Amino acid sequence: MASPTPFLSVFLGLVVFFFFFVTVSADPDMLQDLCVADLSSGIKVNGFPCKDAANVTSLDFFSQGLAKPGLTNNTFKALVTGANVMTIPGLNTLGVSLSRIDYAPGGLNPPHTHPRATEVVFVLEGTLDVGFLTTANKLISQSLKKGDVFAFPKGLVHFQKNNGDVPASVIAAFNSQLPGTQSLGATLFGSTPPVPDSILAQAFQTSPGTVKHIKTKFQPKK
Repeated sequence: MASPTPFLSVFLGLVVFFFFFVTVSADPDMLQDLCVADLSSGIKVNGFPCKDAANVTSLDFFSQGLAKPGLTNNTFKALVTGANVMTIPGLNTLGVSLSRIDYAPGGLNPPHTHPRATEVVFVLEGTLDVGFLTTANKLISQSLKKGDVFAFPKGLVHFQKNNGDVPASVIAAFNSQLPGTQSLGATLFGSTPPVPDSILAQAFQTSPGTVKHIKTKFQPKK
């Protein structure tokens, strides 16, 4: 069998690259220079409709929300501050966003998933123990220090824990304008309407009474 010509080889390589890029990308490609989100619109689309270009300003692409540490005086002693399309409307259709995560000593960003994005974290301060779980239930974990980078694949359950004696913080980058977050505990035990106790009891091999007790920890704050 004759070997492919150089042109055919390049063409096939480009085809493979194209399909690989489409497969791993998160949000769809944009179709214009910009599409600043009109967050007040009642139109329902996959994303947000564009505001009138005549009304676009630099503030649509600007935020100071990640400049200062977030308050970590909560149950998990950690706080996620998002810089996504909801706070920077100019990110609409651009397929990127950031978050700042702050952790008090002992703080935990509990096991959760981002259904629409891969996450990469850069440690600003402190140390963290992080990890994610594959669909084969294998734990991939690492201890991080200031300046380290770690990636969490799209859709996989992952966590970060500050086991140090001083506060820690990271900047997290996502390949989606709005990656979404499903925290396992809050999703399963704090949903509205609630998941039936019998289903959770069977799934976790425990009693309905234990499920009821756990649900009290995840009730919405009034």
